[in-house]
Amino acid sequence: MLDGMMRRLIDPVLDRIAGRLVLRGIGADTVTFTGFALGLVSALGVAIEADAAALLALALSRLCDGLDGAVARRTTPTDRGGYMDIVLDFAFYGAIPLAFALRDPQANAMPAVILLFTFYVNGASFLAFSAVAAKRQMDSKVRGLKSIYFTIGLAEGTETIIAFVAMMLFPAHFALIAYFFAGLVAMTALSRLTLAWTVFRDEPEDEATPADESLDRDGGSRP
Repeated sequence: MLDGMMRRLIDPVLDRIAGRLVLRGIGADTVTFTGFALGLVSALGVAIEADAAALLALALSRLCDGLDGAVARRTTPTDRGGYMDIVLDFAFYGAIPLAFALRDPQANAMPAVILLFTFYVNGASFLAFSAVAAKRQMDSKVRGLKSIYFTIGLAEGTETIIAFVAMMLFPAHFALIAYFFAGLVAMTALSRLTLAWTVFRDEPEDEATPADESLDRDGGSRP
């Protein structure tokens, strides 16, 4: 929900920093992997209760996450780079709840599992929507130029980072924050499912041939 506004605020700054990185020969892939490594350092800091270090690593990691795209736009964006950015972002988002579960399994395991479950469902709805949108040649630049189609939701990248920061600042209240944010993530997934049902409804629901249908009625199966 806040990502579009944040992009408008930070893109000019990121673009200037990206220009300096490009002049020094630093590529987008390097920035992506550096950001992911810092994200893992943040998760490790959470797990060992080094919360100040975790917060610093989180901030630097997310700075890299914004910079890799800006660097790519100043050089040559690649499908490989876009793919790695998405996969490593998802890995980072999963690492933080996991770290809190490892930190205090008795208190944090259940809320972490529920949060990770909603991340999983939301991620599936996001990627599935993007795949169909790509097939239909839809595009969206509300988040800037991206490798895949982005839809607006209640819980996006900015909200996720805010939730992670709150968890690190108030680790004793991880369960409450995790349950609340899991609710927002679930609502985001549901809204995207509803959007997909509406946007993609113009396709025939069943494209089976008469022969296929007869096989189905007789108990046959299609791959």
